Amino acid sequence: MRHEEDLHLLTGAYALDALTGDEYQAFTAHLERCASCAGEVAGFTATSARLAAAVAVPAPPHLKRQVLHHIDSVRQLPPRTRSGTPAKLTAVFTRKAGPFVVAASIAAATAFGGLSLWQHQQAEHARDQARQVSRQVQDITTVLAAPDARTVHGRTSTGAVTSVVASARQNKAVFVTTGLPAAPAGHTYQLWFDDHGTMRPAGLLQHDGAVLMHGGPSQARAVGLTLEPAGGSPQPTTSPLLLLPLPA
Repeated sequence: MRHEEDLHLLTGAYALDALTGDEYQAFTAHLERCASCAGEVAGFTATSARLAAAVAVPAPPHLKRQVLHHIDSVRQLPPRTRSGTPAKLTAVFTRKAGPFVVAASIAAATAFGGLSLWQHQQAEHARDQARQVSRQVQDITTVLAAPDARTVHGRTSTGAVTSVVASARQNKAVFVTTGLPAAPAGHTYQLWFDDHGTMRPAGLLQHDGAVLMHGGPSQARAVGLTLEPAGGSPQPTTSPLLLLPLPA
């Protein structure tokens, strides 16, 4: 059984259904009387739901139109029938129609070959996106559920609610924000590690959600957030929207 102060560290694991047995019972009882943990659990639960939803990749809306367009442009084969047509007449017809049949076959192969290639490329792109998002979700989940995870909360100068979850054992940190306005055109939000006065780039974000920060937090004393030109900057070019001390 964990001590009462240790229960505050289980919000991420609880939100991800990673607690069992006595630990689950103890934290459930603790959650009923701890408003701070209840707020963290709500935030982590919403974030994990958004990340899970991002893994689903719907089919492109124009796929059906593309398929129907190619189907209409290719002549279907006639049904097989028993015919009493003399063999000689059939042979003559085959010789006469041969070039047209070949041309139609080439056209059909080209159309369906192009469609098949396009579908393969779209499917592969979707699979790549799903794999990338899945890896991101797994990386974030690992930090949130870490036994030594520590969490601090803050607000940006625009009023957005933020949290930083850090694991010293993994030397990783996750930045979570809610209520962050979309970055203006041509700009992006950039995260920083404050290494005792030296600002180190730690990743980019455009909107709400959770992101695994680039680099380790072991040498940092705080996390910063600024608005930078698209693509980011090697050093901050604007006043920080947030400078949040990392959890001890």
